[in-house]
Amino acid sequence: MEETNRQRKIAGVLQKDLVDVLQKAAQDGMKGVIISVSKVSVTSDLGVAKVYLSIFPSEKRDEIIKGVQSNTPLIRHEMAQRTKNQLRRMPELLFFGDDTLDYLEKIDKSLQGKDENPINNPELLARRQKR
Repeated sequence: MEETNRQRKIAGVLQKDLVDVLQKAAQDGMKGVIISVSKVSVTSDLGVAKVYLSIFPSEKRDEIIKGVQSNTPLIRHEMAQRTKNQLRRMPELLFFGDDTLDYLEKIDKSLQGKDENPINNPELLARRQKR
């Protein structure tokens, strides 16, 4: 099912404001960590927003995602304050780690000859799961 124009607009508003909220939190508590919101998708009833976070360095991804998930009510409240003039109801936020950069890095290393060639052995690259 294709996203409606309203879903795309709400996802854009959420993405822009989430970047501000998360980067402010990262500056306060975690030095040397970059958090970016790579994608936000909103369900057709506008009740749930899936947020994909890209985190550098990637070794800290799981730890930071768990921390963000545990602070979801606070983040949702801050987002509701920021978007109160644009949205009637704040969607529920679900946070996921985005591993696209790691996947691309593996492909790049393999193509440069640093690893075994994935064309000769396709089992080297793990299958990615659609969410």
